[in-house]
Amino acid sequence: MGTAVLGGLIGLLLLAFGARVLVSGRAPAVIGRSFRTDREAGFYHLLFGLAVLIFVGGARLVGGSSGTTASVISMALVAVAVVRFRPRARARRDD
Repeated sequence: MGTAVLGGLIGLLLLAFGARVLVSGRAPAVIGRSFRTDREAGFYHLLFGLAVLIFVGGARLVGGSSGTTASVISMALVAVAVVRFRPRARARRDD
């Protein structure tokens, strides 16, 4: 299996997982503990999956600037995911 195919599959899995979390409104407990809200977990995975797909797809396109453009778009999506939706533990409530 080629690297591009493997990268595309990983991107699709992350994208589908993020979409599933956003649609259902619930993240698995293991992942949910790392994020403040389930919505943030969904967007984080969705953006990372989309970035991987764009990066892999752009690398396979013919043309001088297509790979560079795809890389810049991918880095922008990852930057948004890391800055806005990064994993942060939920605030503890001592009841």
